[in-house]
Amino acid sequence: MPSVQAPSKVLVTGASGYIAAHVCKILLEHGFPVVGTGAFGLGEYLRELFADFKPKFTFVVVDDIVKAGCFDDAVKGVDAVIHTASPFHLRADDPQEVIVPAVQGTIGILESILKYGPDVRRVVITSSVAAITSPKDKPYIFTEDDWNTYSPALIEKEGRAANGSQKYRASKALSERAAWEFFKKNQLSINFDLVTINPTLVYGPPIHEVPSLEHLNESVAQLYNHISQPRTKEVILGVPGTGNWVDVRDAALAHVLALELEQASGQRFILSNGVYTVQKIYDSLREAGVPGVPIGYPGEDTYDKHNTEDGSKATRVLGVKYRSLKDSAADTINAIRQRFMAPLTPVPLCK
Repeated sequence: MPSVQAPSKVLVTGASGYIAAHVCKILLEHGFPVVGTGAFGLGEYLRELFADFKPKFTFVVVDDIVKAGCFDDAVKGVDAVIHTASPFHLRADDPQEVIVPAVQGTIGILESILKYGPDVRRVVITSSVAAITSPKDKPYIFTEDDWNTYSPALIEKEGRAANGSQKYRASKALSERAAWEFFKKNQLSINFDLVTINPTLVYGPPIHEVPSLEHLNESVAQLYNHISQPRTKEVILGVPGTGNWVDVRDAALAHVLALELEQASGQRFILSNGVYTVQKIYDSLREAGVPGVPIGYPGEDTYDKHNTEDGSKATRVLGVKYRSLKDSAADTINAIRQRFMAPLTPVPLCK
């Protein structure tokens, strides 16, 4: 399928989200008119945020992404869709709290496009490396060929007793599977192709609406808490485990490039700049000159002993150039402190 170029109109679902707000910003900067969706009351902030691009940004209320036909009107007249709307939290009791909206929201947008979006040529879905990674002997290198079958099986077995992380991970694996299965089942009757973006843990400055520190999204809150709350030596050094990371601006750009580049068609893309540990964050922030950062345990890191989520395909195919942890972490903390007047006092380490 051909790529999508400006000034084609793009629908961004869940536009008020952390990644999605950056996606909208980059789309507008690239000359795309953008239609954002989200719950009632979230549009005004975005209109003000993107006032310089008026009237190229419009907002459509979609309160419940599980409701059948909720995207029917929104997809009319657009040329591409970036579907980011999906719950991201680790506090679900019943696994279906996150699985149902993730899966039904994904199937719902695709069904609406099939019925009411004849002009749509490409759909980009925000998935996650949670749909890719599963327990492996370390160090293992995950690629786009891997699928997480572990979390859905665990949820099937344990239900509510499973931890919140596994419930979220299952929701991402099941929703992305559902998207590819829908595409395969209906490929003879659809006019669009499909791309999925699979970010790792996402850092970087938030530009979406955040009323207070307590309302920060999960990943940014985690980064801030690493320097504002005590951490044990084991957590700081990444024992027994840690993860991979990517900057939100790089992840957002990848979504836009996935529209603009023909060769992205039908592909999955991991967005990852490699492994992080809390110690690596401390070292990077101190190198960047950010005040109030704990010293930790320099030289005792476990940086090279963890699984890697390989983000090189996004560089090869999309041309993504990843920001350094130094720049990303510093931009994140500085943005939080400027926005919320957060304290600079270092916290003691747990022993």
